[in-house]
Amino acid sequence: MKSSGTTHSEAPPLPPQTEERKKLFVRVAVNQSRERIDKFLTHQVENATRNKVQTAIDEGRVLVNGKPVKANYKVNPEDEIDITFTHPPPPELVAEDIPLDIIYEDDVLLIINKSAGMVVHPAFANWTGTLANAVLHHTQNTLSSATGDRLRPGIVHRLDKDTSGLLVIAKNDVAHNLIAKQFAKRTTEKIYTALVWGSPKPPLGRIKTNIGRSKRNRKVMAAYEYEGIDGKTAITDYEVIEDYHFFSLLDVRLHTGRTHQIRVHLQHIGHPIVGDEAYGGNTIRKLGFPQSDAFVKNLLQIIPRQALHARALGFVHPKTDQKVYFEAPLPEDMQKAIAKIKQRQ
Repeated sequence: MKSSGTTHSEAPPLPPQTEERKKLFVRVAVNQSRERIDKFLTHQVENATRNKVQTAIDEGRVLVNGKPVKANYKVNPEDEIDITFTHPPPPELVAEDIPLDIIYEDDVLLIINKSAGMVVHPAFANWTGTLANAVLHHTQNTLSSATGDRLRPGIVHRLDKDTSGLLVIAKNDVAHNLIAKQFAKRTTEKIYTALVWGSPKPPLGRIKTNIGRSKRNRKVMAAYEYEGIDGKTAITDYEVIEDYHFFSLLDVRLHTGRTHQIRVHLQHIGHPIVGDEAYGGNTIRKLGFPQSDAFVKNLLQIIPRQALHARALGFVHPKTDQKVYFEAPLPEDMQKAIAKIKQRQ
């Protein structure tokens, strides 16, 4: 379905930009074993690669206790590390003809069923092929600019790259601001479906922790004591919809919006999402799973990403002031994984 909005003239080009610099600070944990600093930082810093770290070290942009070091330096407990990464300036967002699964569209908003593997908006190392590129093409540049970010026009909220499901896109600033306020006030209705290892007990429950960066691996998040000093408060409700004994299908609702919240919380209660490598979804022997390694290997080939789908979204329409509600069916990979599990029951 094509946009009914009028086509606006293209936005003026961005002014010339210089290289971006990002400064980070890492304090080595007291119980950290000694390892090469390039390897240590690759594991600790989000979006860091070994090559980026080594380049920063070679150019003197990595300081340990105020002094530059070489790549073979081995970190010591309580070392204080300052790192400066450089990035080229972001390019102009380019409209790309990428197929979209459009659930609903009118003159002020767009509801899209995002496929797993698609990044929502451009960022370092992912400048093209994103949902934002596709939406820009579909709407012929008629999107909100309320974020002030030329790389995220119309983007009201996000989903992780490998999470599928519903996203709302705003076509003008008024719609964007009205919907964004609902997300900020937690008055929207969002339901996720997750396929997890094991059978959560009780089958209907609430998870309350703080969530913050892991102290062991800065690339992932971790659960901490609720209302403690680490992280921010996070509350998740879950309900077992189908119990397959060694697997369960859950409906999950969020009361807060922390990074990776569902994935962290389900790992925290011992029932990680199937296929979620970052949060224990590929490590299942501890659950006493009795079936063959071949079955598990095949299952993880069917669903090679976290089995998490944003299946329902409800909010007050910014133009009609009426409650609207949308649903997206489970994607094919999750349906196939569930069918395979049922065959083994």
